[in-house]
Amino acid sequence: MSAGTKLTGARGEAAAAAYLKKKGYDVIGLNFRVRGGEIDVIAKNRKYLVFAEVKTRASGRFALAREYVTPAKQRRLILAAQLYLASNPTELQPRFDVVEVYSGTGEINHIENAFEAE
Repeated sequence: MSAGTKLTGARGEAAAAAYLKKKGYDVIGLNFRVRGGEIDVIAKNRKYLVFAEVKTRASGRFALAREYVTPAKQRRLILAAQLYLASNPTELQPRFDVVEVYSGTGEINHIENAFEAE
């Protein structure tokens, strides 16, 4: 991964975290890494503990950012979330969201419950 790609991703994650805060979520973690997976943003509200995958693209001209969250990526996110929950028990309902950040327009889309854990 190039330095430019990492910087773009970090900017997208910061924008997604700020967006979630504006929506009333408490952001409790960024870039939670475990062997085999990473969670970009962990946030919570009164009901949910959200594990959010952030996808940053210049535009959705060729494909929507959410389309890059493949089944393999979903499995890695689920594994990372399971490991997080093993160390951080909660009464909140876990949920997997995708946050699309389009850097060219500044548009942000929050897709709640983007996929189900199997």
